[in-house]
Amino acid sequence: MLHRIANYVVLSWGWRRALIAFAMGIIANLALEPFSIWPVMFISFSVLVWLIDGASAGRWNGVITAGVTGWWFGFGYCLIGFYWIGHAFLVDAKTFAWLLPVAVVGLPAAMAIYMGLGVALARLLWTRGAWRIVTLAAALTASEWLRGHLFTGFPWNAFGYALTGPLPLAQGASLMGLWGMTFLAVAIFASPAVLADDKIDNAKRWLAPGWAALVLIALAGYGAYRLSQTPTAFVDGIRLRIVQPNLPQDDRFSYAAKASVMARYRALSDRATGPTTSGIADVTHLIWPESAFPFFLTREPDALADIANLLPAGTVLITGAVRAGEPDPDGLISRGYNSVYVIDHDGTILSVYDKVHLVPFGEYLPFQGFLESLGLQQLTKVRGGFIPGDRYRTQDIPGAPKFSPLVCYEIIFPGEGVPRGADRPDWLLNLTNDGWFGISTGPYQHLQQARVRAIEEGLPLVRAANSGISAVVDPLGRTLTSLPLATEGVLDAGLPSKAAPTLYSYTGDRHIALVLAVVLGISTIRRRKGL
Repeated sequence: MLHRIANYVVLSWGWRRALIAFAMGIIANLALEPFSIWPVMFISFSVLVWLIDGASAGRWNGVITAGVTGWWFGFGYCLIGFYWIGHAFLVDAKTFAWLLPVAVVGLPAAMAIYMGLGVALARLLWTRGAWRIVTLAAALTASEWLRGHLFTGFPWNAFGYALTGPLPLAQGASLMGLWGMTFLAVAIFASPAVLADDKIDNAKRWLAPGWAALVLIALAGYGAYRLSQTPTAFVDGIRLRIVQPNLPQDDRFSYAAKASVMARYRALSDRATGPTTSGIADVTHLIWPESAFPFFLTREPDALADIANLLPAGTVLITGAVRAGEPDPDGLISRGYNSVYVIDHDGTILSVYDKVHLVPFGEYLPFQGFLESLGLQQLTKVRGGFIPGDRYRTQDIPGAPKFSPLVCYEIIFPGEGVPRGADRPDWLLNLTNDGWFGISTGPYQHLQQARVRAIEEGLPLVRAANSGISAVVDPLGRTLTSLPLATEGVLDAGLPSKAAPTLYSYTGDRHIALVLAVVLGISTIRRRKGL
């Protein structure tokens, strides 16, 4: 049966080949949140291997055909994986709805180019037997790394996330990070394809899936051991309150809603959450989400006075807010920073972090002046775009260890936003506004990727999202408490203690880069020898 299916896939051509690749890319999305049916990847990547096998009849020994096949696979994968971006263009449909096809179809089509390049590279170095599986894993990991770095990068739904749904398997990220997990994921999930090889005897056919099973078992065993040896602990004397206001997007960007927005934050912040709590008096650190206010906070003294009146002595507020940039020659302020403020109980601003990694087309436009001259604007409608911060940095805060602030999608970039050395933080804080993306898979995937950053670094994660999903995650990725998507509420929680620094926190991606170089080097030699 397996041989018949493999032969059908290998011999498919034209539209049938494209349709199979496209369908496999779609199916692969079930491995990600909120579904997390990761075994479907065994089907998708095994079929992809057979499609590459069948590309040998094309030009350049099938490299171009394989690249096109990889693009169709990537297009299906990204089309379903990124559809939620379209919600953002419907928030102000009168202005942006016409761009919906560009966002929903154009972005996946562009991101699929990386996967096409990865498959083409694999086909260029393709050999017989099980080694071609390792070649594919290295080639696709390299192309996924490029997707995560070129043109500001967008590593959303990298293949390695398929192995991070089960918490024991996810612990591998502490050793090798996202790109190491991507290499393992492709190698493991593609391994059953070898079972259909007619030119290999039965015993040898099982070597690749056998090794893949052993690696999977070892990964799960390591994860289970790490989880058993590292119970969740908390920093003494800290009680966090995370506010999830679930404000409509129209209110978040309307100055006319200033009074109602502040009233909602005050009411939620002072809400008693149980019979043992008495409102904000029990809270040491209050946390509000990204861009909490529809105004420049430092230019609204009454808003700062409201905050001072709300906070008891000893309570500190951490909040997202837009910080005003320098005025233009006419004295007008049109641009600003997407910032994180630490404010004490008398309304004094203690520290500020400005978001470094801005969202293209959301917070700024590439070639800003030229595209604005054509009448285009980014989703936030800030003339000239937001101003990026100068560097990632930790923030000090009274009564708690220092933290690394990561705004919105800054959290999806492995190793990027966590300062090293003496400035290394004790916890990660992710302030975001996923209200742009409605009730979709996007917020679930965003939380999944944030959780993996915690595991990679061995640092707890505190997450405040306007519409959800707000959560507190310990340094091994255990979600201790959370609020559902599209609900209003507050989370009261302690601050988890950090774990010991991980191997990944020391090495970053260097050891994975070495593995990829060795594998691709061996593949090149084998290809030249015709093995």
